[in-house]
Amino acid sequence: MDYSAIGKHIRAERKRLGLSQEELAEMVNISAVHMSHIETGYTKLSLPVLVDLACALGVRTDDLIFDKDTLGKDELLEEITLELDGCSKEQLLTLRQILSSSKEAIQKYLER
Repeated sequence: MDYSAIGKHIRAERKRLGLSQEELAEMVNISAVHMSHIETGYTKLSLPVLVDLACALGVRTDDLIFDKDTLGKDELLEEITLELDGCSKEQLLTLRQILSSSKEAIQKYLER
């Protein structure tokens, strides 16, 4: 298991939420030093702490363990669906246009 990569994923999610190491550590009842060691990959991460961190960050444990690039199509579609669940109709219409335009641009790029 690549604890350094897991630490990077945890750090990215923590920063995405605008939390400090101290704030996240307090949320999962560990020391700030231990949190720092987890993020740097200096220490092995126990399963209970991993689960607590995932819950505190609002992500799945898989999101912290695996790179998103390694997810299969079904997992990616599930993540996209979860992202879209909270959108208004107007947001969904805009996202559909963006998706369609992006897909077309990618196709043109790949045809070069």
